[in-house]
Amino acid sequence: MFARFSMVRNPAARLMAFMSMVWLAACDPTALSTTANTGQTIDTDAPVQVALLVPGGSGSGSDAFLAQNLENAARLAIADLNGPDIRLRVYNTGANPTTAASVARQAVGNGAQIILGPLFAEAANAAGVAVADQNVNVLAFSNNPTIAGGNVFVLGATFDNTAKRLVQYASRQGINRFMVLHADDVAGNLGQRAIRNAVTNNGSQVVAVESYPLSQQGITGSAGRIAASANNAGANGIFTTAAVNADLPILATSLPEAGVDINSTKLIGLTRWDAVPQAAALPGLQGGLFALPDQSTATLFSSRYAATYGEPPHPLAGLAYDGIAAIGALVASGDRNALTKSALTTSQGFRGTSGAFRLLPNGLNERALAVATIRNNQVVVVEQAPRSFGRAGF
Repeated sequence: MFARFSMVRNPAARLMAFMSMVWLAACDPTALSTTANTGQTIDTDAPVQVALLVPGGSGSGSDAFLAQNLENAARLAIADLNGPDIRLRVYNTGANPTTAASVARQAVGNGAQIILGPLFAEAANAAGVAVADQNVNVLAFSNNPTIAGGNVFVLGATFDNTAKRLVQYASRQGINRFMVLHADDVAGNLGQRAIRNAVTNNGSQVVAVESYPLSQQGITGSAGRIAASANNAGANGIFTTAAVNADLPILATSLPEAGVDINSTKLIGLTRWDAVPQAAALPGLQGGLFALPDQSTATLFSSRYAATYGEPPHPLAGLAYDGIAAIGALVASGDRNALTKSALTTSQGFRGTSGAFRLLPNGLNERALAVATIRNNQVVVVEQAPRSFGRAGF
């Protein structure tokens, strides 16, 4: 069943496919100050006004479903706050950047002191630009680093964060000569850039970079060249951007057949390999490495959501909960600067639906991740996600 690009069936695999679309929605960001302490001050004795921008109103049933899940998660987070008075107003933006910009301005006109959302990168960028002159911060649900900075923060899991975590762990296991392997598409090129930066910043070596057309024929036709390049360069790790619901199964089958010894040259994945359970039986993934969130906190959130709303949450719903949790934690401090950039980027971070996370001054985020491998066709966690910052894995 892995000989072709399979249909996306389970929620985690749907998330991978969906986030690829979020990447493709990116546009060039408008240059904003990366050093200014953006954000409004608050009256600590008054409710805090939060605008939630969701992808409803596009006419797509999947967008409407996700919009409702994001709103549900945000309201669940508000209910879980102990003290802070958060007043939430929800706005539909669809996936249209013009609409997102107009709605963001409307929300601020209605009193919003911070914006949570929208989802798609182009819409999030437009919303941030629209309210930058009104000194309002935007916590977008996007995972695209090209829109981060100034008054825009991305809450979605980023390639940069995953690559850094895996490179640091791999280097401690003696894997320090990396081939970077990526599909020749937007997400693949962004991913390979994140991997190369992580390798270089960790003091390891990129010994080869190879790409392939994103098609079954393109991958199988490139396998021999990729294997020869890895072997000739002496790579002991092949760090790939491939997704488990698309190109990864073909690579994990064809590379060992083309001469890659997975015992001495480990595959390392930028995406989650547990999204499709059958992937654990692939020969090329045995002994490889990938990252995943703290499963204990993710399970707690999923159970809490299902108990409240009668069904499991969309895989992205937790981002809305995380945004409210961060805002609530800061407002609870009683600091009138709680919504400013300096407060949002507190080094201690926050507890979220998938573990510890923090927002960075450059608009990106850092999330605690566990490292897992495939052993005897089973996913095995080899290093748990850190529970706080300053420990191994950060």
